[in-house]
Amino acid sequence: MNAAGPNAEPSRGRGGQLAAQRQATIVAEVNGRGAITVAELVERFGVSDMTIRRDLDALDSSGLLHKVHGGATSVGLRSAHEPGFDAKLTQESSAKHAIAAEAARRVQPDSAIGIGAGTTTYAFARQLLRVENLTVVTNSARIADVFHGNSRSDRTVVLIGGIRTPSDALVGPIATAALQSLHLDMLFLGAHGVDAEHGLSTPNLMEAETNRAFIAASREVVLVADHTKWGTVGLSTFATWSDLDVVVTDAGLPAAARKSMRETGCDLIIAS
Repeated sequence: MNAAGPNAEPSRGRGGQLAAQRQATIVAEVNGRGAITVAELVERFGVSDMTIRRDLDALDSSGLLHKVHGGATSVGLRSAHEPGFDAKLTQESSAKHAIAAEAARRVQPDSAIGIGAGTTTYAFARQLLRVENLTVVTNSARIADVFHGNSRSDRTVVLIGGIRTPSDALVGPIATAALQSLHLDMLFLGAHGVDAEHGLSTPNLMEAETNRAFIAASREVVLVADHTKWGTVGLSTFATWSDLDVVVTDAGLPAAARKSMRETGCDLIIAS
């Protein structure tokens, strides 16, 4: 008879049960959030990177989620899927508020800044209402309305026009052409996806083109994105890490992702 000591490996049945429980939790998390990264799952379950990747392979094969580079998305969320503004507005709201407050500290009076469309940049815009002598260029009607509702004689707001996306960005050749003649001190951009290999991405091809024009017009580029964006890859990359100067994110970013982000050479700021 074989006696099992206190440090013995779990039986095959017990191991299979643990894997099934872990995979069920992964599916629930992905369905609730829309996406999750391998790094987050490794940290959460205390297992190896390869174990998580095997879990994702199995769940992808079963049709329960969609495996992407660096993580997984829900079965209804593909690289070309673009959630609406209101759907994203309440997601990670406390993290977005912290990121917005931290990023706003970088804005000085008498600046000309660009603000890309998005819910994190929307929260950021609300933090700028007390900054004096500010010129704001944006392709978001929602962000323009933030400043319109708090009008000041020392503020100029330029709304770039274009075709409206589901996330309420105004994009396309008209927006791109307008940006080509501008010179901005700083640009604050969000992203649908943030990935060590693929940089910043969006599901919308025209939005990618407009964001590239925003970047080309700016002396300093700041990414504002919460930790859930890490590991997600959209249809089109609009910025590589060499295009960015600063990344402002929240404390939920896993340690492995922080290491990868620091290796890009950008200044990483964790908002508390």
